[in-house]
Amino acid sequence: MRSIFPPFVALGQELRRHGHRVRLATHGTFSDFVRKAGLEFYPIGGDPADLMAYMVKNPGLIPKMKTLREGEIQKKRKMVAEMLDGCWKSCIEPDPATGRPFVAEAIIANPPSFAHIHCSQALGVPLHLMFTMPWTSTSAFPHPLANIEMKGSHLPTGIANYVSYSAVEFMTWQGLGDLVNSWRKTLGLEAVPSTEGPLLAETLGVPFTYCWSPALIPKPADWPPHVDVCGFFFRDPPKYEPPLEIASFLRAGPPPVYIGFGSIVIDDPAKLTATILQAVRATGVRAIVSRGWSKLGGDFATDDENVLFIGDCPHDWLFQHVAAVVHHGGAGTTACGLLNGRPTTVVPFFGDQLFWGAMVAAAGGGPQPIPQRQLNSDNLAEVIRFCLRPETAAAADRLGAQMRRESGVKVAVESFHAHLPVEELRCDILGDRAAAWTLKKGKTRVKLSKLAAEILTDNLRITWDALHRYDSITIVIDPRRWDPVTGTTSSLISTFKGMAVSASDIIIKPIQVYHRSSPRESNEMLQPGPTHSRPATSAGEHISSGEHNIQDGAAETAQSTAAARSHSPRRHGGNAALEAAAGSASGVGGFFKHFFRGMMVDMPLAATEGLRSMPKLYSGEVRDNGKVTDWKSGVVVAGKNLRYGLTDGLADLVQEPMKGKREEGALGAIKGVGKGSVNMVSKVSSGVLGLVAYPGHGICKSISAAVHGVTSRAIVQARLNEGRDLVVTEGAGCEAVALRTFERLLAGSGAPGY
Repeated sequence: MRSIFPPFVALGQELRRHGHRVRLATHGTFSDFVRKAGLEFYPIGGDPADLMAYMVKNPGLIPKMKTLREGEIQKKRKMVAEMLDGCWKSCIEPDPATGRPFVAEAIIANPPSFAHIHCSQALGVPLHLMFTMPWTSTSAFPHPLANIEMKGSHLPTGIANYVSYSAVEFMTWQGLGDLVNSWRKTLGLEAVPSTEGPLLAETLGVPFTYCWSPALIPKPADWPPHVDVCGFFFRDPPKYEPPLEIASFLRAGPPPVYIGFGSIVIDDPAKLTATILQAVRATGVRAIVSRGWSKLGGDFATDDENVLFIGDCPHDWLFQHVAAVVHHGGAGTTACGLLNGRPTTVVPFFGDQLFWGAMVAAAGGGPQPIPQRQLNSDNLAEVIRFCLRPETAAAADRLGAQMRRESGVKVAVESFHAHLPVEELRCDILGDRAAAWTLKKGKTRVKLSKLAAEILTDNLRITWDALHRYDSITIVIDPRRWDPVTGTTSSLISTFKGMAVSASDIIIKPIQVYHRSSPRESNEMLQPGPTHSRPATSAGEHISSGEHNIQDGAAETAQSTAAARSHSPRRHGGNAALEAAAGSASGVGGFFKHFFRGMMVDMPLAATEGLRSMPKLYSGEVRDNGKVTDWKSGVVVAGKNLRYGLTDGLADLVQEPMKGKREEGALGAIKGVGKGSVNMVSKVSSGVLGLVAYPGHGICKSISAAVHGVTSRAIVQARLNEGRDLVVTEGAGCEAVALRTFERLLAGSGAPGY
């Protein structure tokens, strides 16, 4: 796991060189490593050693029965819930070490962090995914976490590879979807439909950059333009003076072979140590063995002068002085070995490690990987000899030479900048800063950064009451509909499911209250669903005048905290009875809510979207009428859908037969008549139904945003706090420019569009 972080530290350092403020959020174990690199740090919780031990025991997607019986799944779910909440806090909370305010203006994340899209949606800021293993569907190779067995199968390899990505995403969502949706409720976001959870990043077209060398794995031809392959990320080589024992060992003979498994937590380190020593003696090589998190060599007293056990030592320094490397196949360790032209043997334990071993072998940089459960002294000795062959060394050296010509970190930063919505993101006053607020003066709209807004309010050019929270992007996650039949049916099923769950809550919630109030009950099992609500974002959130704080939000947060405390096991019988009654009543309310929303909004919307999408079934084009985010946008989308439905539907009666005749003659004309007729019926019907469906959908979103506002107010408060900090630290050099530019914009002689 440690090999994952140095690449992202290198990325953070490069982003800082471009003027960005960078916070790296991960497990608290890595705090010192990140801060020593000059980056800000935020701990998201979770124990990486515990996660490693779990993954070694359960290398596949489906855990073993022993793991289930021991209750490990519930413990890991609790850890994931903690990390989801930690990821959100890392986006808006002050630096835990210095107290300096912070609000994310863009997010770079890896896919297994799970919180990325949801934090981006709540904040209204751009998201860019970066990772060290493939996570985008392709026919070129399978998902690294999928175990594809093609023996006896008639399914083409390319199709099997492509489907493996959906399979992994589906399995992951089945295991964590309820946790994610429960956590989304605390942010005031609606639940992600079960049909949309898997492959959500692909569906939304989130920009993705893969940090591996194109020399090792070229970009697949079926990946879209917003997916880039940039090269491995390497940080600047650290200034490192080796301990005397390492320096002396390296000088005492020919270059040794490095053997180490880093942060892998091994069940039987003594057995693995014995295997390594036997293989080293059998080959006659010298070896440096990294103790790692498993403390290899801990119980062995060896006087073998050809073997040295070491603690932490930077790979980017050490790998310059060895003949070959044997390791677990972490992406960062693999990249470091190949960069230095060292033949590489991978002993995979889980995850993407087998994938990287196979890629290295395919490129000629080492032998085929040996899964750790098959490792013994004989096959370890064999792969060491393979790595020391001249032809293997030459192939690894060629790979290293190609990689040294690349600049993965710089290309990744270029990719990040290229995919940013710069015009939507940029402040109109201080153009090198991101907008956080919007100001309307007549027909003029001005986007203001946190610093610009503070300067203008301090100089009495504007008041806080005139500002609204600004989101540079809007993410809407609605179910995709393919036709009116399946769309309406799935909506009906979803409605009935919600009604059934709410009906069961009438009985179940009082029982849960009873169990929680019982002193015999432990609270170790993680229950889906939050105990309090911390909801939704609202792009139109007003800012309180006067003091720069949100008193209502603070009060509501305090009330939520008090409500959460009331759920503790220590409660009086009267409180428990009231809570039981409230839980039962909420079930009744939920039942009718699901019924009326399903019948009045969701089902008409599903039918409307299904009718609108029908041309896709026969390769037709469907207009994008925009996103429904509130009642205003709902009315706008309804109007567009009706207008285009009528005009396009009637036009298709003429255009489709003509198009068919040009392409296929008389038969094509007949097909065109059929397509045109279906298009006319579906588009016109969608337009008429949409007059009810889209405004209703927008009204529901507006009500939700009005009722749930704690998260939005927390974002506003965090932006205000950071703005005040920026005025103190950076305001002096920007004040004159900000005031002059603002006056010019209002006078109508400034930037285009004003």
